[in-house]
Amino acid sequence: MIITDTHTHLYSEAFDDDREEVIRNAIDQGVKRFFIPAIDSTYTERMLSLKELFPDHVYLMTGLHPTHVKENYMDELLHVRELLSRHQYYAIGEIGIDLYWEKKFLKEQQEAFKYQIQLAKEHQLPIVIHCRDAFDEVFELLEEEKGNDLRGIFHCFTGTFDQAEKAISYNMKLGIGGVVTFKNGKIDQFLDKINLKHLVLETDAPYLAPTPYRGKRNESAYIVNVLDKLANLHNISGEELAMITTNNSKAVFGI
Repeated sequence: MIITDTHTHLYSEAFDDDREEVIRNAIDQGVKRFFIPAIDSTYTERMLSLKELFPDHVYLMTGLHPTHVKENYMDELLHVRELLSRHQYYAIGEIGIDLYWEKKFLKEQQEAFKYQIQLAKEHQLPIVIHCRDAFDEVFELLEEEKGNDLRGIFHCFTGTFDQAEKAISYNMKLGIGGVVTFKNGKIDQFLDKINLKHLVLETDAPYLAPTPYRGKRNESAYIVNVLDKLANLHNISGEELAMITTNNSKAVFGI
């Protein structure tokens, strides 16, 4: 059984004391593929080092996270563009709009999101979207950029059934993580109505640990709890769901 974690920050400081142990434990649990989203330029070297450490399991993305869009965002975007010419990346992400913490840089977030969508198209790469309290704003830009050259993942999807269908209409898979195991997560109420071809698995480690680890540091190995919950909702085996979602990830990332 091969499980794919389509979104895990294994380079995070949260893993500095036991990174190799955490990754090897996940591999032992069947998690063979780790897709690593970017935050900003300060993490570039950590990400490249992680790739060197586990070259057969780690696949990097590059991009500017919306909460890190500040006054210097154009410098950060130029850094993303430069990295694409120097290293192999499998997606532009995570990118998008986040209005949970503040709205001061909404205009800059919108500009950065659009720039990176177009950069992804230029390099024929998928995008991985971060959306928090900003579905309308994200959908507005996806509507502008929709087309056969737009594809990707709606990371950590926590919206409604209608929003799920709208995201899918833009050729996005839904990234399903720990929230599906929460009592108040709500997405478990309709995910059985979403065709499995539109879903991929993720952890967002070290964040959003699934039940029974909620509130603790998340790890890629805990994706098994997400797998079991989603398999139960769709009334299929974990092995079958792992195969389907891994194939879905291959359709997105091209590998």
